[in-house]
Amino acid sequence: MSAPRPRTVHGALRRATAGLPAAGRRAVADGWLLLQATVSATAAWAVARYLLDHPAPYFAPISALIALTANLGERGLHALRLLGGVVLGLVVGELVLLTVGTGPGSMALGIFVALTAARLTRGPQVVVVQAAVSAILVVALGDQSNGVQRLVDVLVGAGIALLFTQVLFPPEPLALLRGAEKTALTAIAGGLAVTAAAVAEDDDELAGRAVEELRHVRDDLAELHRVGRASTGITRRALVWRAKVVVREQENAGHLDLLGAGCLTLARLVASAGSGARARFREPVRDLADVVDSLAHGLGDREVRQRAADRALALATRITSDSAAATPDGPFLAHGLRMVAADVIAFAGVHPAEAVRAIREGALEQRLPPDPPAPGRLVGWLRLRGRPGGGPRGGPR
Repeated sequence: MSAPRPRTVHGALRRATAGLPAAGRRAVADGWLLLQATVSATAAWAVARYLLDHPAPYFAPISALIALTANLGERGLHALRLLGGVVLGLVVGELVLLTVGTGPGSMALGIFVALTAARLTRGPQVVVVQAAVSAILVVALGDQSNGVQRLVDVLVGAGIALLFTQVLFPPEPLALLRGAEKTALTAIAGGLAVTAAAVAEDDDELAGRAVEELRHVRDDLAELHRVGRASTGITRRALVWRAKVVVREQENAGHLDLLGAGCLTLARLVASAGSGARARFREPVRDLADVVDSLAHGLGDREVRQRAADRALALATRITSDSAAATPDGPFLAHGLRMVAADVIAFAGVHPAEAVRAIREGALEQRLPPDPPAPGRLVGWLRLRGRPGGGPRGGPR
């Protein structure tokens, strides 16, 4: 039984759009992010204009907008980077005004020092750009009060962005990670489906197309790695998530590289194999595509993962040595299928060494571990602490 989903706006949106096609779900998700960016930018402008009485607080909404339009899972960090770049540029600009004054030489010096300082901190592009822009504005205007006002505006914009990303609508690292996993698995399953069609129809053109589709999976795997890094950062920075469930999912996701590479190798073997060898592996390749597709649509379900591991083992053990040796290409195809089956079992949650042993011996002794507790929210934790005894039922843990 899978762990219960946390009660968040993101979870509510997923449940509300579950019946929509994939394009519809993406449109709703994108619309929700755009709405957050719009509201946060407007709120930043209103706070700076009416509460702080800034006559033209354009930096406040710009800062909020820059942060809220970053990649999901990196928006809070983007806000902090933006703030760091602005502070660095303001300091450089003020120092140039105090020591050199205004003029073309001051402008060149301010830009060069700001860029150099930002590079020395090894900051990302947003830090470098904001440092240079802030230094330019301070030196160009020649007015220290303008630099201070820009800093206050950026503080307002970044603060509201952090309020949206870390408190009101914190990112769900598990959902981000599983979304990237699903995209990669769906692409792998699609490539395997084309491979299965090439086997069934003995079609060299289809076999070549399968190889090309699986080669492009590397782009989805690169995005998965980015999301994995972002999810790790979220679990370290945000108080509303526990890391255990994300760490386990990341361990499983790490096997997708091997699964993608194994499926590409299998497709290449199919493309180079003769007709006789292909025909003997028609059902295993088709079943393998179905197994990977089932995983893509049931990542959060332990029973789905267990069935996928069992099915992968069953199809691997059906490949007997006699059928594999019947043609010259047979042993290579059999080895490729067994390798992919082992990668599927490992991705499902079985230890890689146990997955290899199961393929070799034809029996999977290790069952998938139970799901870890669902990611808890800070409010729930505080409520637990409010119970008599000051902790969860059953004693401390």
